[in-house]
Amino acid sequence: MSLNKILVALGLDSLIGALISVVSALVIFLYYVSIAQSTTLEGIARVIDGDTLELNGAVIRLHGIDAPEADQTCGDRKGAPYRCGRVATQALIEWIGDQPIRCGTRNRDQYGRWIAVCTLADMDLNARLVRNGHALAYRRFSRDYVAAEDEAREQNQGMWAGTFTPPWDWRRGVR
Repeated sequence: MSLNKILVALGLDSLIGALISVVSALVIFLYYVSIAQSTTLEGIARVIDGDTLELNGAVIRLHGIDAPEADQTCGDRKGAPYRCGRVATQALIEWIGDQPIRCGTRNRDQYGRWIAVCTLADMDLNARLVRNGHALAYRRFSRDYVAAEDEAREQNQGMWAGTFTPPWDWRRGVR
């Protein structure tokens, strides 16, 4: 006996059809809600740390990258410790200055921050941080900046010139 005949015999055929319709409608609804939530934010940003900004009252976490924490230290070329988290933050501050930036949001994270790719003129700030060795590609969430990370590693840029603990490990206490 086929599955369809069994469902008809049990009187479940119309229930399954209705369930499929409801699930389809829910998927379509969620798709349009996600589109409605994405937006572009523009203005003068305040740098919070190497991968977080505040723009027009919204907190923005830079998509696809992870910069060292503000108090995180790394080792330079000679092994001497330096505050790599502070260096990443300062680089972002210097690049942006008081120039307006544009952030294309993707979604929100578990803390309610916008996840976004931010640009200054035509420069992708997320990519620049990774390419200069001030942040890593955050592969757990995206592979968008893996090529930029490979470039930084090959050229011994920023953290890649010395030693460091990936920020996601450092936050877990690996030091």
